[in-house]
Amino acid sequence: MRVGKAAQLFAAKALWQATGLRSAGRALVGALGSPDDDVRTLAGMFLVQGGKKAAPLLDEALRRREHLPIVLTLLADLGDPRYEPALRAFAGDPDPAVAESARQALKVLEFARGAAATAGASPGA
Repeated sequence: MRVGKAAQLFAAKALWQATGLRSAGRALVGALGSPDDDVRTLAGMFLVQGGKKAAPLLDEALRRREHLPIVLTLLADLGDPRYEPALRAFAGDPDPAVAESARQALKVLEFARGAAATAGASPGA
């Protein structure tokens, strides 16, 4: 990864998190389509670190069918069960990469739901 591109992503993350500037967040979403694996990974990590603040940006990308395989994965990483219907819909997508990402994302949500239930269980139950 080029240092300049990494610096741009760090700047976009800082601006987005500090001010909520949507265009800075969109720059991170746009980087999900980079040909550079490291750029995509860094952008994805920054979006997940943004937590709920990333949801509207990822929703927008989902509606536009932008960078779907990674967007579906990131939505699951947020752990919000309200994305389950969308993930189920994409699990039957004609694009095999999109369908597989959606199926894997559903597994992540299912695991998170199970982990949350286990954490809420009383000891010895």
